[in-house]
Amino acid sequence: MKTCKILMPIGGLGAGIRQEAFDYGLVMGPDVIAIDAGSTDSGPGYLARGMCKCSRGMLKNDLKIAVIGAMKAGIPLLVGSCGTCGTDNMVDESGDIVEEIFREEGFHGKIAKVYSRQTPEVLKKKWDEGKIHPLDGAPEITRETFDECSNIVAVIGAEPFIHAMNNGANVVLAGRATDTAIIAAMPIEKGCSVAAAWHGAKTVECGAQCADKSDGMGVFLTVDEEGFYVRPLIPDAHCTPYTVSAHLLYENADPFYLKEPSGAMLTGNAVYTQVDEYTVRVTGSEFEHARQYTMKLEGAALAGYQNISLIGIVNRKVLADPEKWIRNISEYVDRYIQKLGIPHEDYSFNFKAYGYNAVISGPVPGGTPPPREIGMLLTVTAKTQDLATQIAKVFNPYLLHFPADFSEQMPSFAFPFSPVDTPRGATYEFKLHHVVDVSDPLELIRIDYVDIKQKEGE
Repeated sequence: MKTCKILMPIGGLGAGIRQEAFDYGLVMGPDVIAIDAGSTDSGPGYLARGMCKCSRGMLKNDLKIAVIGAMKAGIPLLVGSCGTCGTDNMVDESGDIVEEIFREEGFHGKIAKVYSRQTPEVLKKKWDEGKIHPLDGAPEITRETFDECSNIVAVIGAEPFIHAMNNGANVVLAGRATDTAIIAAMPIEKGCSVAAAWHGAKTVECGAQCADKSDGMGVFLTVDEEGFYVRPLIPDAHCTPYTVSAHLLYENADPFYLKEPSGAMLTGNAVYTQVDEYTVRVTGSEFEHARQYTMKLEGAALAGYQNISLIGIVNRKVLADPEKWIRNISEYVDRYIQKLGIPHEDYSFNFKAYGYNAVISGPVPGGTPPPREIGMLLTVTAKTQDLATQIAKVFNPYLLHFPADFSEQMPSFAFPFSPVDTPRGATYEFKLHHVVDVSDPLELIRIDYVDIKQKEGE
């Protein structure tokens, strides 16, 4: 039976690969090492600015472990969504780090750099041809939206990884990619079950989150022609049918129907079997090939500039109904802002009461006791930094003394910092949540190869 063994050492590059777990995975003889390096979880700022949320030192630490392991084992290393956002400059930065490691360790071989950043001109042509479509919850866009974005990436599937490996790449560094494509590429190329490849990839995309203990380590995936096996990389962690099946709920609207560029995996008939204390076997997955290959588009743009102010409140009357206090101070101060002649469309502001209702918004269940204290965060967003700061300063005296009851003496709240308001700088928003039709999986990407030659005399 055709099989493919994948070492997934960590859920996110730069989070700190555990050497002992990685070495344990290498002993099991993987055919490939696959690591995801990106996400939209931390918001649009990283894509808009083309930057990584991890430091270069963090990236090099993990890449060094992975590159040395892959080169000594003679297997490919696949990395997707380089530098958090997957822009071309982040692929290049990852490439610089890998080249540095090659030279430090005396390795020679081929590095593939897969770029998926898109230009407005290409996407406008696709738009004119009716080949760009919204996903559920996508914002309304126009042809001009593509010009508004500072960076746009197309999310690649498994095919560019396969193409690069078939061209002899020892290390593949890709721009924005689906988390699963990085892992599914090798088993698909080796002729394993396509359904099992995608389902297995989805299971291990976040490392050991599919086990009963994650602890920053990874998992080992074996895909064959009928299903897959998954197990963690340390002996005090265990995969179970519960932990493995539960991961399908992670970041999915439907755990039984999961879309990829080339189709969708159907997991409703999957069977999860405990093989031993550590390992689960999964069979019965299906894959529905798409009639039209699509790539998701992610684009981000400048949304304005922000200023923030933080106050600590212990006042019992405010804490009894923070929403009422927020509503009252917002209406009160906004009347003063209007006297300054500032149009409403030029600014916005909001309060988040940390310790009360900032993370989980909406009505608080009845009978919930008031907190002991809250941290009230004011965020002002405006067209310019000066305007955001000006509006924050209008709020300043009221943030210190605004009462819950005007018939009583004014309270005093606690400012943790001075000056009170802090300019945050630019803030960003996602502009695209769409897919684009392509005639070929490689149509919107390009691949550059770097050959690191062996020095003479070595």
